[in-house]
Amino acid sequence: MLIALQDITFEFGARTILEDSSLHIVPGDRIGLIGLNGTGKSTLLRIINGEYSISKGSINKIKNLSIGFFNQDLLSFETEESILNVGMTAFAEALKVEKELEELTAKLEHSQDDELLHLYSDKLHEFDTLDGYNIRHKTATVLEGLGFSTADLDRPYSEFSGGWRMRVLLAKLILQQPDVLMLDEPTNHLDLPSIEWLEKYLTGYAGAVIIVSHDRFFLDKMVNKIVEVYQQQLHHYAGNYNDYEEEKSLRRELQQRAYENQQDYIRQQERFIERFKAKASKAAQAQSIAKRLDKLERVEQVDNGPSKIRMNFTVDKMPGKILSTLRDVSKAFGPLEILKNANAEINRGDKIALIGANGKGKSTLLRVIAGTEPFTGERIPGHNVVTSFYAQHQLESLDLDSEILDELKSCGSGRSEMELRSLLGCFLFQGDDVFKKIRILSGGEKARVALAKVIISQANFLMLDEPTNHLDMNSVEMLIDALGKYEGSLVLVSHDRYFVSKTANKIWEIVDGEIKEFKGTYAEWEEWKKRMALAAAPPKQERRKKEEPASTPAPAPVAAAPVAAPKAIDKDLKRELQKQQKQCQQLEQQIASLKSKVQQLEGDLANPDIYGDKQRFRQAEEAYASASSQLSTAEKEFETAFEKAMELEEKMQG
Repeated sequence: MLIALQDITFEFGARTILEDSSLHIVPGDRIGLIGLNGTGKSTLLRIINGEYSISKGSINKIKNLSIGFFNQDLLSFETEESILNVGMTAFAEALKVEKELEELTAKLEHSQDDELLHLYSDKLHEFDTLDGYNIRHKTATVLEGLGFSTADLDRPYSEFSGGWRMRVLLAKLILQQPDVLMLDEPTNHLDLPSIEWLEKYLTGYAGAVIIVSHDRFFLDKMVNKIVEVYQQQLHHYAGNYNDYEEEKSLRRELQQRAYENQQDYIRQQERFIERFKAKASKAAQAQSIAKRLDKLERVEQVDNGPSKIRMNFTVDKMPGKILSTLRDVSKAFGPLEILKNANAEINRGDKIALIGANGKGKSTLLRVIAGTEPFTGERIPGHNVVTSFYAQHQLESLDLDSEILDELKSCGSGRSEMELRSLLGCFLFQGDDVFKKIRILSGGEKARVALAKVIISQANFLMLDEPTNHLDMNSVEMLIDALGKYEGSLVLVSHDRYFVSKTANKIWEIVDGEIKEFKGTYAEWEEWKKRMALAAAPPKQERRKKEEPASTPAPAPVAAAPVAAPKAIDKDLKRELQKQQKQCQQLEQQIASLKSKVQQLEGDLANPDIYGDKQRFRQAEEAYASASSQLSTAEKEFETAFEKAMELEEKMQG
């Protein structure tokens, strides 16, 4: 156990954020911390980090526990050092010893004192033990994995924008390898290749990792536990985000069924009381039932969470068949060539996702399409095209002296104040928040106001640059739903793979200055990329030849192996296959038995009488949860055993 939070309560002023909540963190944990904005996810991380004090409960940590916390507050850090040097500060002890070695070297130039030589030798050994000779290489590897070029490593930290600075600080935290690594929205600052690199790196991370993220794909790949902050409690789920959704749905279904059954039981008992309370022969029994009802522990009705307010895009005009055409478009920033004689066409109904690493020109291409970026070549706008462009730099167009609600009213959409307030609720502005001045909003809040303005613009062509960066999962789902029903066309840039997979029907990628188009979804594009990579890879024999040194002499003829040798291998395979087949049969029987048990327990829970006996109900509920969990485990084990058996069969046939 690294950290144990036991029955903690945390209050912020008069508001209770967490009440009697517990969380245990052990090595190897990959915890996805989820919940609506404002429920206390970042607060919980700060409690774990020791920044906030709890009002009740206990927090226990192992001795000398190291915690790394990646969050927005890190941006206050300033330095003129190179990003390589900033990253290397993760190895503080090794750098300290390196400096001592430099000082000793300078002294030894003027003196060959034995004591100095011994000290120098000890320091060399200490430096070697700290792996000091590799710290530059390690730092460069992590920085390049997060998207920096080799040439960038010697550039001053101060030259980089906020998003790139966050990458440097993330690299530093990763290199420190703390026992517990806490990441608050790490993918907001990364492009797709960097996210994929981070996923691979964290998969083998030795310590525990706690991640706050709205990137569902990232959570699905990274976590083995989900902790949901909901109604001042921490709710625990095993598995990744998909597993959480399935288990939560099952829990809610069981709770609702239990609630309805208990309500039926209560109504029956109340009818009996009402009917017989005045009858002398039954009055004592009615009174006894009434007392039992008073003591009954009530099952709560399922809370459906925040209401699903629908975002609706409306289109004022129908555009022509072609919305925009690019011909022989070139764009460069000094020696950096973004586009070179590129051609593309956007048709009515296209929902295009621009994919690729940062620095490849995705946002630049968006501005070229919008006509706000100078370039050489030709851009031909279509007929009746009404464009709305959302990007971070569009925030400058907001009137700082306006209130949020007035800013939306000024768009002339014709929507009522109630409709506008409902829409702002989707973007996390509740109640009196809508009367806040734009001037006092954070960058993220301004971005949400700008995105709300795009939605009510009645445009038939949208350009969206990272629209999900400042939204929670609930709001992202609403936006996906709205874009799915949107009758217009759009081009979007997003690193959120789930969002892209749910919205795009075409993929554009900038390759060597050209716009490469793939007609299909993100999942289909990923599958196509894998097939292309396999097709481009040389055959195994050819790869083996390339890997062999050119000077390797031809191998001498090998004597024929005894006939019995391959038979021995076949026997081993056959034995292993039989073992897997037997395991599959056993698991099939176990699954059938567990399914029967689950059905029986469901019948028990459907019996209204069970809710009159608190202990009996609790035992039945626990037995059902245990049997369901065992069934899920057995089904997963069967899938694994079956796949292994299939692989062994293929080997036998090969």
